[in-house]
Amino acid sequence: MGFSVILAYAFGLVLLYLIGMLLVIPIKIIGKLIINGILGGIILFVVNLVGGIFGLSIVINPLNALIVGFLGIPGIILLLILQVIL
Repeated sequence: MGFSVILAYAFGLVLLYLIGMLLVIPIKIIGKLIINGILGGIILFVVNLVGGIFGLSIVINPLNALIVGFLGIPGIILLLILQVIL
């Protein structure tokens, strides 16, 4: 085996590693979005339980769950303000 063959194997391994990392990063982002969406749905459910006493409710759908998942408490406030305005 010559030096060029060893260099080609090393380049191939580095290229394989880079392609693998490019495929793993989007999976992590999608996983984080799913977890945040589920937590957002749970928070919206709790807000609807407590808000039902005061006459406030927010529809639970995937878009609202992701908004609350991304923004947290400010997301809930944003959805309540948008509901009052619209």
